[in-house]
Amino acid sequence: MRPALVIGNWKMHGCKQSINCLLSELIKENASSFAELVLCPPFTYLQWVKEVLQENESLIKLGAQNVSEHHDGAYTGEVSAAMLSDLGCQYVLVGHSERRELFKETDQQVVFKAQRLIEAGIVPVVCVGESRDEREKGLTEEVLVRQLAPFFAEMQPKSLNKCVIAYEPVWAIGSGRSATPEQAQNTHAYIRRYLRNHLAENADDVRIVYGGSVKPDNALSLFVMPDIDGALVGGASLNGQDFLAIARASLSCNA
Repeated sequence: MRPALVIGNWKMHGCKQSINCLLSELIKENASSFAELVLCPPFTYLQWVKEVLQENESLIKLGAQNVSEHHDGAYTGEVSAAMLSDLGCQYVLVGHSERRELFKETDQQVVFKAQRLIEAGIVPVVCVGESRDEREKGLTEEVLVRQLAPFFAEMQPKSLNKCVIAYEPVWAIGSGRSATPEQAQNTHAYIRRYLRNHLAENADDVRIVYGGSVKPDNALSLFVMPDIDGALVGGASLNGQDFLAIARASLSCNA
């Protein structure tokens, strides 16, 4: 049984006031009792969120949205895996479609970032997924292999077992559209088969979460699918009641 994982990616949103309101809702409702919850605020609010969670003895975990591919050095504006570990981050997103598209991150850079995180004892959440054009051309599986193959070329299986895979169809992010539960399941199942070819039975321990306009009204239908182990939530994670509803729905994962 793979425990459900729900990750809130706040992107470049939030201020202390809005964060306090959101955290108060989640803590009051004991949101972490529904699933393993991770919050990924902007770098500037990591310490603030950590302190609020600790003061309230919350089991919600701290994550970050990005990390440098370098250990340390003269890289102005970058944040290392060791720094994030020092702050108490347990999960970090790598290869998010916005990083790949807007900042031109390559598949190889994503691998380096994951390596730095594993070295620092942090779980990488490796984001993969196809664009609308790639999907319409029937290239979804080809894109996924291109994005995942460098991990098996560069990393040991025991390290790959420590990763979470987040399938985020780029055509669904921020569009209000989501893959149908069947579409999402088919792609998750393909990723699982691909992992089994490299990790054998250990592939069944790797969590694969869905990230593509997950909302309260579609969460349950996604989570009942056998290979969907949770969600990477964008806009809905900024609304306490919406995020709580998604967390409750995740109780159906692998049920």
